[in-house]
Amino acid sequence: MGVMEEKGGDRKIEEGQEMDAVKAVEGEKKEVEVVVEASQSLAQSQPPAERSVTRLQAQHPVTPIQVVPHGASPPTAGGAAAAAFQQTRAPPQVALASLNSRAYTNRISLALFVLHLVVVAAAVCFFVFKAVQGVVDVGSDTARKEKRGLKFWLPPIECSAVLSMILAFAWQKAVRLWPGVMVHFVLWSTFGFTMSAGILLLCFSLPSTAGMGVALIGFSIGTGLYACWVTRRIGFTARVFHLALLPAAKFRHLNGPTYLMLAAGFLWISLWCLAVIGALNFYYPPLTIIALVVSLAWTAEVMRNVANLTVSRVIALYYLRGMQSDINFSFQRAISINLGSASLGSFFVPSIEALRIIARGLNLLEGEDEFLFSCAHCCLHVMESIFRNGNSWAFVHIAAYGKGFVEASRSTWGLFERQRMEELADSDITSAICFLSGVCSGAICVIFAASWTFSSYRKYTATVSLLVFFVGYLMTRIGMALPHACVACYYVCYAENPGSRLFDSTIPDRLKMIETGREAVVSTPRFPRRVPRT
Repeated sequence: MGVMEEKGGDRKIEEGQEMDAVKAVEGEKKEVEVVVEASQSLAQSQPPAERSVTRLQAQHPVTPIQVVPHGASPPTAGGAAAAAFQQTRAPPQVALASLNSRAYTNRISLALFVLHLVVVAAAVCFFVFKAVQGVVDVGSDTARKEKRGLKFWLPPIECSAVLSMILAFAWQKAVRLWPGVMVHFVLWSTFGFTMSAGILLLCFSLPSTAGMGVALIGFSIGTGLYACWVTRRIGFTARVFHLALLPAAKFRHLNGPTYLMLAAGFLWISLWCLAVIGALNFYYPPLTIIALVVSLAWTAEVMRNVANLTVSRVIALYYLRGMQSDINFSFQRAISINLGSASLGSFFVPSIEALRIIARGLNLLEGEDEFLFSCAHCCLHVMESIFRNGNSWAFVHIAAYGKGFVEASRSTWGLFERQRMEELADSDITSAICFLSGVCSGAICVIFAASWTFSSYRKYTATVSLLVFFVGYLMTRIGMALPHACVACYYVCYAENPGSRLFDSTIPDRLKMIETGREAVVSTPRFPRRVPRT
């Protein structure tokens, strides 16, 4: 019985404890309900703006999850606060420059070029009509002259244009396959073919061809001296050609815009030649033909730079972003958004290159002569401003970022100055190789067309020789736009991101050789040399 009473007492105690626990839980629930009702009534009595703030303040902040290495002590509150402060003080990431700018660049030059195209197209159509009208007018002196021009003057020029297209394809293909061999070949073949063309024109014993023959012989001598002067740079240039043309193999149809520009150039030259025949019987024929020649030069240069911009965008985006760009889209940008920069650069870059050659020659010849010393310093001061505000490297940033010609020139040259690549850029001879390839094609066309014309109608030998040299040069320069653009992208993109894995040690090693004086290069300085005067 005592045991039963003890068990009953224990049960009562346990039941009492359970009742107390239930009451405590019910009391807490009531407190929670009272707090919730009070907060709801307070929220309802507040305006909507304050109500949202109250809800936000009622939420308790949740501490972030922290990962602590095994065996390490957990961070204290002060350490967490210091880490949060450092995160707030971290520098913001620099946004990448936009690659899809839709703003038209250099709109004034774009308007001038489009206006020039409209005027020249109208003039060419008019002169072609005059040529056809003169041929139809049977029995007149004009008809006889124009028929003679169509028979003896036009066919050599048209065949030379076709030959120059073939040579353009051959030069580009050979440079892509054998860059080391072609650098030597371009330098010395230009010397040989210009010398041969000059001697051939002298052998005709015509006063009109003698002057052109002497000019070609003089140019060939200068080319030979230049080839001897740049002998130590040939190996590096061949290496740069090889490395710069490697990405071009990843884009199968990268040559498409170049071929299209060559076809357009051939059609335009054909119409242009007919227009010249019609202009011979118009008012002021010499001035009219000179204006047509200048227009042809500018138009062909714009065609070349359109191909240059297309290739530059594709290759630059590959280097800078690792992107496989659409070639058709890049070509559409080149002929629309960036056409103003192409026309402005086409007008000024040839003049810049000519001034660069003059400044380099005066820099070598100044010596102790006071006049040459002053001329050299004047030219070098001019070159300083020109290379900062206009250079051929600008087409890379025009194509990639949609900048204007002057802005892109400053940005690219600023990159070279930042990486101390000015002397390396000045000593680059890839542009000279592309230029000499055009001259070599022009000399080959002269040998072909002059021999044909001299055997058929001697009176046209000089004019045909001069014109086919010009046509051969322009067509080959359009074809060489691809390797020239690839090399420019290689230099500029390296200067912009020298740590990229797409570049090897070719440029750094060259820069070290130039800095240590182990590589003798003769560059065109942007600043005059300070020579002490006695």
